[in-house]
Amino acid sequence: MRIDKYLWCTRYFKTRNQATEACRKGQVRIDGQVVKPSREVLPSDQITLRRQQLDLSLKVLDIPPQRVGAKWVGIYREDTTPAEALEQHRLIQTTREYYRNKGTGRPTKKDRRDLDDFIDDGD
Repeated sequence: MRIDKYLWCTRYFKTRNQATEACRKGQVRIDGQVVKPSREVLPSDQITLRRQQLDLSLKVLDIPPQRVGAKWVGIYREDTTPAEALEQHRLIQTTREYYRNKGTGRPTKKDRRDLDDFIDDGD
């Protein structure tokens, strides 16, 4: 099965076109080598995928016959992404939520209380 089709079948991308574009941009690697969208995937291949500033790692267990439901994805791949990378991504997302645009002025009292609560929870 082609790598772009495999990533689409295992629900890493919403459309096959998005998976193809990721391969063309060099965001998909198999066993450390950048691959084209037409590269065949075999069981026991190690895939590294760069998505949303996060390097996802997965091991191919089996080839799905068609696009599978979210419950059945675990049969065809094993997620080997390190927990530290997932935690760092979560932290980046949390800090991005409280980003203030430049020139919006001083924080309001509510903004300040929210910021204080956020900082106190981090201790």
